[in-house]
Amino acid sequence: MLYMAQPSLSNAIKELEAEIGVVIFARGRTGVTLTKDGMEFLGYARQILQQMELLEDKYIAVQPGKIRFGVSTQHYTFTENAFVELVQQFGQERYEFYFNEAGTHQILEDVKNRISDLGILYLSNENETVLRKTMEEYGLEFVPLFSAAPHVFLQKDHPLAKRQKIKLAELAPYPRLNFVQGRYGSSYYAEELFSTVPADKEIRINDRGAIVNFMLGLNAYTISSGIFPKYLHGDHIVAVPLDEAERMEIGYILPAKQPLSELGAIYIRELMKYAPAEP
Repeated sequence: MLYMAQPSLSNAIKELEAEIGVVIFARGRTGVTLTKDGMEFLGYARQILQQMELLEDKYIAVQPGKIRFGVSTQHYTFTENAFVELVQQFGQERYEFYFNEAGTHQILEDVKNRISDLGILYLSNENETVLRKTMEEYGLEFVPLFSAAPHVFLQKDHPLAKRQKIKLAELAPYPRLNFVQGRYGSSYYAEELFSTVPADKEIRINDRGAIVNFMLGLNAYTISSGIFPKYLHGDHIVAVPLDEAERMEIGYILPAKQPLSELGAIYIRELMKYAPAEP
């Protein structure tokens, strides 16, 4: 694709690594993989290439520049809805938008490496100390948007569905659904509160559609923010407040001291439309 012999490409990469003093690729018998430093380098390189494309579009091809914007987020329907609104408003003829539902640590990596402009996640009493420490190491800043009371998501015919509130202990007989966090599977990176509480029945998944099917078919439950538009599944899924002392402070992360871009500000404005009403 580069019209270059493989040895020449390998030499060019080695020369680049020597020049910048960073090992970009770890080389082994099975091939090459990006190192941690290589991931960060790739994020900056991607930004440079995007700027070059903008220059070519504007001054050589004389085309309107591509709009570019990316978000990495935990598995929330409202973050997707807000992104759709953004694209509908500002999707010109040429754009490149990026939306990634991912594990918590991947969100931090995406924003650190400039793959995404923003990351959406939550802080709680349980995870705040560890996540803030990681953000500080990565040069990231957390900006709170709104607090959400934790809710239990259940199918409408679940034995606990008509309760006013549910205690954590009452959920013990039912399967618990948690999103996969890859090799960062500690409770501090979990998307669900109280994930450290032992569960006899537990299912880990990585797809938001699957979590609804398991709730409907297995009387399973998950714990989240309580923000779940009814139009997605009619009245099949209900959210019941969890009767425990916790909070979910939902906000966005971006590189420290970096102001929101115009598209970032518009996306956050759309996101705030889904904020729960103050009690």
